[in-house]
Amino acid sequence: MTTAALTLDQDIWQPKYNPWLIAGVVSLAAFMEVLDTSIANVALPYIAGSLGASNDQSTWVLTSYLVSNAIILPMTGWLAGAVGRKRFFTICLAVFTVSSLLCGFAPSLGFLLLFRVLQGAGGGGLQPMAQAILADTFPPEKRGLAFALYGITAVTAPTIGPTLGGWITFNYSWRWIFFINLPVGIMTWFLVRRFVEDPPYLRRLKGAGVKLDYVGIALLAIGIGALQILLDKGQEDDWFGSRFITTLVITAAVCLISLAIWEWFHKAPIIDVQMFKNFNFAGSSLMMFMLGILLFSSLVMMPLFLQTLLGYTSEIAGLALSAGGLVLLFEMPVVGQLTTKFQARYLIAFGWVALSLAMYYSTKRIDLQISFSAATWLRIAQVIGLGFLFVPISLVAYIGIAPEKNNAVAGIINFMRNMGSSVGTSIVTTLIARRSQFHQFRLVEKARVDNPNFANVAHGLSQHFMSSGLGRHEALATAYAQIYQSLQAEGASLAYIDTFMFLAVAAGVMFFLSFMLKGNDPRGGGVRIAE
Repeated sequence: MTTAALTLDQDIWQPKYNPWLIAGVVSLAAFMEVLDTSIANVALPYIAGSLGASNDQSTWVLTSYLVSNAIILPMTGWLAGAVGRKRFFTICLAVFTVSSLLCGFAPSLGFLLLFRVLQGAGGGGLQPMAQAILADTFPPEKRGLAFALYGITAVTAPTIGPTLGGWITFNYSWRWIFFINLPVGIMTWFLVRRFVEDPPYLRRLKGAGVKLDYVGIALLAIGIGALQILLDKGQEDDWFGSRFITTLVITAAVCLISLAIWEWFHKAPIIDVQMFKNFNFAGSSLMMFMLGILLFSSLVMMPLFLQTLLGYTSEIAGLALSAGGLVLLFEMPVVGQLTTKFQARYLIAFGWVALSLAMYYSTKRIDLQISFSAATWLRIAQVIGLGFLFVPISLVAYIGIAPEKNNAVAGIINFMRNMGSSVGTSIVTTLIARRSQFHQFRLVEKARVDNPNFANVAHGLSQHFMSSGLGRHEALATAYAQIYQSLQAEGASLAYIDTFMFLAVAAGVMFFLSFMLKGNDPRGGGVRIAE
């Protein structure tokens, strides 16, 4: 069947049930999966203590999930074509829900890691299939509003996850962060079975001429697995100072380059890499990757700064972030409406410049005296630009792509965002660690006994400690220790400023790329090219 015929067929087809009912059902499934990528973060010490593991070993609870999730994401388009999208979606829901139950009952760390791998594999199909279902369920002119609903789940769930996970773990048990998926998963499974259906073109394409690409699957699994592990463990193992990380880098590079070449020439690829010949799709993929970096970088940095340098608890730090989540909750539907009035590339450009300015503003506001209210307003400023990016970038990705490739588009776009989140987390943790060392070295250079300012501060502190009952030598040693702690904190705060500046520049570069994208007719969603 020709592309033109498929497009016409898709224009005529209408779902049996209200599209917004379908949107709510599939977005609920996606929200549950995205929530699970971050809800276990704060529970790791409790998991380690309960299962007799070290803190380092417990981090594999996160890594195992992310690895299997990342492997499945880019091949979801192929899997949906092989078994049918609705069937694939329900299988993923079932695997995710059952493995969540098993995670909650895991008797040891080894079993928990095994069940987390299964959970990540099941969850890997939920996000892209939810987005692909929305793309087919809604006509082009309403697609932006539908993506706004999906965007709420993708952007706010990571913010809610750590706070919710901390509350559940503290008040009940870490096992309940997995058990809470059961009622949601079971209910969503029945709702999907009842209300979601595959459009006619997908039913005709299902399983047609499907051949198993063993080489592609092997290269994908090894390459993405190695990449995800090195991103997660790189800073912890000192990157290229570790033979393990160096081996992973070589393995990932060889496998992923070989995968791209193999899939380019393969007749039935599991990843349609030839879609990257479409500039809008390639540009959108890059922007979604950068969006993942910016979103998770700031999501990691703000609570880390508040907890490690200002002494906030995880609950208080979570409250400082929650205001940003509420802003996104109200902003996403507004942006969805704006996509029907303005070209997506202009909204994207505004989002990047707003994000760049917010990150630059963060370099001026981040310091060791920042108040809770100032931190809250700073987080709000950081998320305003994010709301203008997710929906328009998703719309632009579909311009010039045939409807039968909607599943593949959604899979790769979500994969790029997820990999961006992993890369972003690695970048900021590495930058903060390395720049902290740099600034501490520079500050300590000035903390010499022949420096009058240092001598005066040390003398004043030692006098204070002597008046509290300490001996002269003990008071002076305590004064030096307190000064050194202050220098460490100051060096770390300067490292955060450097990192925010890096993010500001990265967002600024994306602003200029926005104008290279093809324009869309706002009245027709992301389909008709504007002249």
